[in-house]
Amino acid sequence: MKPSVANRTFVPRPKPLTQKEEYLIRRYLVWCYKTTKEELDRIERYFTQAMVDDFLLKQLKDMPEYASGATCFGRAVDDFAHYACEKKARALEKKFLDPSLQTALRPEYVYLKARFEAIEEAIRRFLGRKELQKITLLYEGEITERILKAREHAS
Repeated sequence: MKPSVANRTFVPRPKPLTQKEEYLIRRYLVWCYKTTKEELDRIERYFTQAMVDDFLLKQLKDMPEYASGATCFGRAVDDFAHYACEKKARALEKKFLDPSLQTALRPEYVYLKARFEAIEEAIRRFLGRKELQKITLLYEGEITERILKAREHAS
């Protein structure tokens, strides 16, 4: 349910910004981008993870170690399958009003998607297309760095 372009209010490009104004606007828009993208990713990442989980499960279940019966390997694969299934169910609940139908999106999710698109448009309008690309790369770099530095799953 993406808002149509026809329904958006046209906002003329502001007068040229001072350097200080541009810095302050950039900082605010980076913050808006980061916080909104993180909220959106908390929902959307589970759907992409489900694709990977399905692939991994197929690979693991095709291995001879799994086919040989109730081994430690088989139990670990089955536990992973159960975990992946529960994770997908939780993701559906966060995105859809009725997870079994998967037709109507939650208003909170629709708002986040619309807000994120509006933030990207604001970055293009105030700072330019290239700056949006830079901010996107900075965000992805930060998230990847957080993942690589995370200790929560380390033994």
